[in-house]
Amino acid sequence: MKHYKSKQTTSGTRSISSSLAAFIMSVVSCAAFAAPDYGKCEVSGERGSVKLETAVPGALSVRPVLPSPGWWNGDSIETIKDGFEYCMAANMAHRAGLDRVIVVNRSFAQILTGQAQGFDIALSQVTITDERKKVVNFTDPYFSSDQGILVKAGVKVDKESIKKMRLGVKQGTTILGYLAEHVKPVEQPKVFTETAPMYAALAAGQVDAVLYDTPNVLARAKQSNGMFEVVGRYDTGERWGGLVNKDSPNMPAFNKLIEEMKRDGTFARLANQYLAPSLGADPSKVPVFNP
Repeated sequence: MKHYKSKQTTSGTRSISSSLAAFIMSVVSCAAFAAPDYGKCEVSGERGSVKLETAVPGALSVRPVLPSPGWWNGDSIETIKDGFEYCMAANMAHRAGLDRVIVVNRSFAQILTGQAQGFDIALSQVTITDERKKVVNFTDPYFSSDQGILVKAGVKVDKESIKKMRLGVKQGTTILGYLAEHVKPVEQPKVFTETAPMYAALAAGQVDAVLYDTPNVLARAKQSNGMFEVVGRYDTGERWGGLVNKDSPNMPAFNKLIEEMKRDGTFARLANQYLAPSLGADPSKVPVFNP
């Protein structure tokens, strides 16, 4: 009898062990084949067609700019799941065989020094300039922009009256030099470290106009429920590029990805999907001020 019971116990143990092993293998298999997470973005192109060396294995770490509706849809880095630049990053990650995008917080001033770490690329509507190229590298351009003029609705502005207005600009942007050289306002523009306090100052009447990238101020005007409007722009011929540190090995791959997305219509699709609804107007139709 004892021998019989021992056989039953051994058999039962083996059965439990086999079931447990099967369960563990199932969990491991599911984890190994979990679908990549690209938020709400639709990705295309050949997965794994390029190779990127990334700060976090299996992920593309990207620096955004917030708030930036249409480009990065969300109020914080944790809530962003789509937008033109986010989905541009998602397509890059997919084509590099990476499973996700990590949005990281770095100040604009910090990334411009070339000393910021822990990110692979900044897709932050950064204008390519020769001065900036001395300390950081830029990818090929992925968007053309200029500087829009945002005011409270009903405020009349022309190329002469703007010179007497209290102007607000974002720290580190190219418009400050452009104003000093070409527009020559009577009062020195007020410089803000981030866009949120800049727009808040306009709403509070602390500045009369804000000058920033035309797509961004159009988006801000659309979201303001009629408080703001874009009355003009300065055609500065600016182009945006992805920013990477000088020691990044990924420049050739990023440029290849940008060229592919231009050629296969990805950028056009993203613009139609995210920018047109968010901006409420075609940036190219905004009146040009010639200083």
